[in-house]
Amino acid sequence: MKALADYIAQSGLKPGERLPTERELMLSLAVGRSTVREVIRQFQALGVVESRKGSGTYLLRGISSDTIHMPLSIDAGTLREGLLATLDIRRGLEAEAGALAALRRTRADLDIIEERLEAMEKVHLAEGTSGKYDLAFHLSVYDASHNPMFGQLLEQMREAFERFWTKPFDRPDFAGRSFPFHRTLFEAIAARDADRARRETLTILEIVEEDIREMSQDIAQTMHKVSK
Repeated sequence: MKALADYIAQSGLKPGERLPTERELMLSLAVGRSTVREVIRQFQALGVVESRKGSGTYLLRGISSDTIHMPLSIDAGTLREGLLATLDIRRGLEAEAGALAALRRTRADLDIIEERLEAMEKVHLAEGTSGKYDLAFHLSVYDASHNPMFGQLLEQMREAFERFWTKPFDRPDFAGRSFPFHRTLFEAIAARDADRARRETLTILEIVEEDIREMSQDIAQTMHKVSK
């Protein structure tokens, strides 16, 4: 893993770019195919690279031998428990990220947040949901905190969270009631009001939790009826 991290750093690969082929890595690192595949699997588990079928393996975030990777694991007996456990952690981190964004954001940060908010609003009003645009908005808020660990940790958590709720929480109205509070969160960050930014973030996540509880109850009732 250290050798591959050094190789990637020295090659100047940037996030979004494709790694060399397995054969090229085998020759460059002087190891066998099984070793290359195992290391790639470990970096995938850490969220460092992503393998795309028919396309290759892509770098998701910068890496070097000095980088410390912290894998995120969610071990929960049920879907509902996994969602709520993740949300507990997100609540603390996202509220603080929003507050710090309000205190530290630059004019350029604010322009990016507003641009992504407007894109999210446009799609949400047209389709009733905003998916990746919502994620892009929140990532811009994390970036505005000027602490890269918020983005790294929360992006992993959101990815894990969204993998959970797409099955069976695939309703287009999931957390739809939180939509207006993204605008008020932006306003709080623009006004450099850290306390209000915290409150608006917590309001968004409170609605998400309410929907999880409601939807999990609906699913349980449906399954009970089917079993009869």
